[in-house]
Formats: sequence, structure tokens, C-alpha cells
Amino acid sequence: MDAPSQLAAIGFLADPASHGGGTVERIDTHISTLFLVGERVFKLKKAVRLPFLDFSTLAARHAACEAELTINRRTAPDLYLGIVAITREADGRLAFDGAGPAEEWVVAMRRFDQSTLFDRLSDAGKLDTDRIDGLTDAVAACHAAAPIRPDKGGRAGIARVIDSNRAALLSASPAILDPAEIEALDGATRNTLERLSPLLEARRESGRVRACHGDLHLGNICLVENRPTLFDAIEFSDDYSCIDLLYDLAFLLMDLDHRGQRGLACRVMNRYLDRTGDYDGATALPLFLSLRAAVRALVLATTAAAAEAGPARDRQGAEARTYLSAARAYLAPPPPRLIAVGGLSGSGKSRLGRDLAPLLGVPGAVVVRSDAVRKQLLGVPPDHRLGPEGYEESVTDRTYRAVEETCARLLAAGLPVIADAVFAKPEQRAAIEAVAKAAALPFAGFWLEVAPEIAAARIVDRRPDVSDATPEVLKRQLTYSTGPIDWTRIDSGQDKPATLAAARASLGL
Repeated sequence: MDAPSQLAAIGFLADPASHGGGTVERIDTHISTLFLVGERVFKLKKAVRLPFLDFSTLAARHAACEAELTINRRTAPDLYLGIVAITREADGRLAFDGAGPAEEWVVAMRRFDQSTLFDRLSDAGKLDTDRIDGLTDAVAACHAAAPIRPDKGGRAGIARVIDSNRAALLSASPAILDPAEIEALDGATRNTLERLSPLLEARRESGRVRACHGDLHLGNICLVENRPTLFDAIEFSDDYSCIDLLYDLAFLLMDLDHRGQRGLACRVMNRYLDRTGDYDGATALPLFLSLRAAVRALVLATTAAAAEAGPARDRQGAEARTYLSAARAYLAPPPPRLIAVGGLSGSGKSRLGRDLAPLLGVPGAVVVRSDAVRKQLLGVPPDHRLGPEGYEESVTDRTYRAVEETCARLLAAGLPVIADAVFAKPEQRAAIEAVAKAAALPFAGFWLEVAPEIAAARIVDRRPDVSDATPEVLKRQLTYSTGPIDWTRIDSGQDKPATLAAARASLGL
């Protein structure tokens, strides 16, 4: 129900005459009302007071509009046009930015094609890898530029989320959710928090807590001039937006996974790690994914509990229970293991690593690529092409050691890992095997083989990638003496599904 203090402004915004006669479409959320007309959208903050925000005064709504504009122009400057006052004129009529006092404030936005929302693209089967890669790069860039907030996040920040989730979930039970399930989730979550508290505090102290988007699900991402664009970031609470970078990313990963897009979720995770080098943070992803699923469960359960009996309430309740089950499952991931995928450039090892990763965990195994690690060590972006100095023997040795150390840390944290590198030398293969042996964990090594002319053609046809391989690099690799190879050999000259099937059969997947 509209607040009495806003009725006049809402009537003005809904009136086609206020917009030159254009048709007005109204959309309501729990905290906003949007008026879509022509090429513009006017977003009004509802005069509500909730546990997590207070828009009950005009001054508070004005400040929230200003904050929304500032925050969202970081990622969507083309969408957020400005703040507009709804003023009361001398003749008593309302106007946009008139001479009279402001009676309400709204955010003016450029209207975009709703079919380009990423949740709708997902539903339509149009969320391809190019768009997902572009989205991942946009998120990584947003995080890199975000202000650091060491006063937020860490153990205390996550503890607040856990407390809030438990209280809200219990308020919706037993009508919608089983209280015993909620308490079981709460206990498992708190145990995980205790285990990860040193990591969370270290991340806060090292600048990994920043002013993030805060609500990074597919419904808050669209295409603007065919570029993935993040919008509608949280502006009303620093506690919700100033969070660990990977807690921000986890909402996107969880949303993709919930929609049956685990392969894309895994791709986002690994591309993000390639660009940021934040491998150690992946240890916290099971907790972050669980918290995001619990938040979705409580939103749906609360909505269902307040609704009248009927099919819509039943659907919301069922989905809330699905999210609650997922929240528990994220905290009990499959056991860790190490897989190494080697082969000369163009053999398809990176593709096989990407394809295997979603089969090994949630959202998948962490793929540690030597190509990405090399550039992280040298402090250059993933798309920067290295010269010969980047491939000197000393740099290559450092790269392989870093790959081994990263894999060891991830395995110790309980995560499945895929090591992706050429592994041409016997000592390199022995070293990565030793990582699994030292951790007393299963190991499998694959060596991909393909005719040189096929490998060269693949390299030429490869779209931009972190790899710097060229046909000339392949020619040099063909002169290597690889020594005896006791890893499972796979003919990767066959089609990609057949290569994956061979690896899966060997692993028993």
C-alpha cells in the first residue's frame, strides 16, 4: 500500500499527462516503485521503515537517491541520469524540478530492453560464454576499483549475516520452513565461521573487504550497447554492501547454480580467479554460497508466510525449502582431489580443465592455470602479451612452484583442484604429483596428444585468452624431450565431447 505522504507524487508520476501523454508502466518492489515511460524510468523510494533500512522521511529518501546515483554510476553511468525533484508549484500543481519546494525525490534512469536482463537471458537459453566472460570481467573491474572498507566485513560482518538469517528464517517457520532444518543450518554455518575466522579477518585487513555491489544476482545485470552492465547496487546499508569481494561474487555464482547453470558458475569463478589471483579466498566460497542461499530462502519464506493460501504461496514456499537445502549442501562439499592436465599448446588442456571442473565440486574445482599464474607473478593483466623475458627459465620455474604451492593450499582447505600447465618436463609432473601425495589425496594426471597441424590450427583460431601461445611456440615445444609419461594419455584430436568423455571414464565420473 502506498504511504499517504506519497500519494500525490505517485499520482503525478503515474499520470501520462505528466510525461507528455506517454504510456506509463508501474512496477513495485518491497522498497521502490518504478514508473516506465518512453525512454525513461523514474524510481521512487517507498516511505517505509524496515529492519535493514529507513526511508520514512523525505530527507532520508533524498539521501538514498543521491547515494544510489553515486554508487551505480561506477558501473552503469549510461543508465543513471540524475536526481529529479517532484516540486509543489505556486498554483498547487506538481512539476518535475520546478521552482517550488520538493515534495518527493526520484532517480531518473535511461530505460533499457528488459529482455537483456541476465535472468531473462538465462531463462531463454541465451546466456552464452561470451556474455558470461564479459560479465566476469565487469565484476572484476568493479571490485578492483571499489573503495576499501576495513571497518566492515571480516568475522563480525559474517556473524551479523548469520544472526540475521537465523532470526528471519525462524520467523517464517513452521508455516513454511522446518525449524529443525533452520537450526541445523545455523549450527553448521557457525562451525564453518569459527574455522574460517582467521582467513576472513586476514582478508579484511588486506583490503579484500570493499564497497561492493551487494546484490549481484542475474536480475541486476543487463546489456547496455551489448556490454554486461551491473546496476541497482545496494545504497541503503554499508553492512550489506561493504563486504568481502568473494561474498559479493558468491551471489552471482549461487544464482547461476540455482538456475541449473553450474558450468557457467564455475566458469565465472575460475575466470575471476585468473584475473585476480584471489585463490586463497576460494576457501571461503562454500560459506559465502551457503549464506547467499539462506538469504534467498528467507526472502521467499517471508513472502510466502505473508501471502494468502494458494498456488503462488505454495510455489514460494517450495522454492524457499529448495534454497534452504542448498544452503546446507554448500557447507558439505565433495572431498578434495587433484587433477593435472598437461600437453603441448593447442592440445586442448585448458578446455578439458574447464569442462571437468564443474563435475568435481560446487560450483566446481578451482582451475590453477600456469598461464594466469605467470602473469600474476609478473604483475600484468591476463590479456597482456608477454615478451621472451616472461618465458625465461627462471620465470617458468617460479611459475610452476607457484602453481604447486597454490594447489597445496587449496587442497589443504578442502577444495578440489585442477592444475593446468604444459608439464613437459618429468620433474614438473613429479612435483605436481607430490603435492597430492603430501596431502594424502587422490591424484590423476592426463596427457593430451594431438597432431601438430591440428594444434597449430587451434592456436590460430583461438579467441583472446590468457595464453600467449603461438604456432612458433608450439614448434619449440615439439622439440622438447618429455621423457616417459605415465599419466593417462588422451587423443584430443577427436571432438571435444569425446575428449571429455575419455577423461570422465578414467575418473569414474
